[in-house]
Amino acid sequence: MQSMARQLIKSGSPFEATMGFSRAVRVGNMVAVAGTAPIWPDGTVDPDPYAQARRCFEIIEAALTDAGAGLASVFRTRMFIADPSVMDAVGRAHREFFGEIQPAATMVVAGFLDERWKVEIEADAVVG
Repeated sequence: MQSMARQLIKSGSPFEATMGFSRAVRVGNMVAVAGTAPIWPDGTVDPDPYAQARRCFEIIEAALTDAGAGLASVFRTRMFIADPSVMDAVGRAHREFFGEIQPAATMVVAGFLDERWKVEIEADAVVG
C-alpha cells in the first residue's frame, strides 16, 4: 500500500517547534489548518476580539495559500471563543472572510493556553 505525500505548512508559531505540530497539513486534496491563535509576529495580541478573529483568519488564509488552496476551498470552520460575549465580533469577522463561501461552521466556548486570547480558529479545506 502506497502512502500519500504529506505537505507540512509552518507559520512560524513558537508552539510548532515546542509542541511538534504544523499550522496546516495537506494530504492529497485535503488541507487541515490547526487551531490558530491571534498572535502577531512580534508576539503581541490585540485585546479586541474582532481584531483577534481577523488575525486568525489572516494566518489561516496564508497557510491555505501555502498549501495550494484558498478561502474558497474551506468547507468547515471551528471557532473557539473564551466568552460568549465575543460571539458577535468573531461572527462578523467570519462573515467578512467567508460570507460568500458559507462553510459549515461551529462556535464553542472554551479555555485557552494564553489568557490574552479571546478566540482560536480551525479550518478544513479541499483543493480542486
